[in-house]
Amino acid sequence: MIKDNPRDLADLVIKPIITEKATRLLEQNKYVFDVALKATKPEIKAAIEGLFGVSVIGVNTARPPRKKRRVGKFIGYKSLYKRAIVTLEEGDTIGLFPDV
Repeated sequence: MIKDNPRDLADLVIKPIITEKATRLLEQNKYVFDVALKATKPEIKAAIEGLFGVSVIGVNTARPPRKKRRVGKFIGYKSLYKRAIVTLEEGDTIGLFPDV
């Protein structure tokens, strides 16, 4: 398991997702992140709590199917990814948009 080293937990969270659907989820205090394929829900929870100093209520994950892509005569697939929707406790926030 990766829980042993807190530096490894930071490597599980790749980037936050800023899409139209993700910004609608912000109203419900839910944040969307791209995470490593091997990450489990308890590891994602520990990583978010450690990185941002918030308390996580729940973690939902999704691994969409691979999509076929064609470039000229070559057929390939888009790379796999895993998304995590993290629900935070009331009053906790993550500053995705720093004040500019």
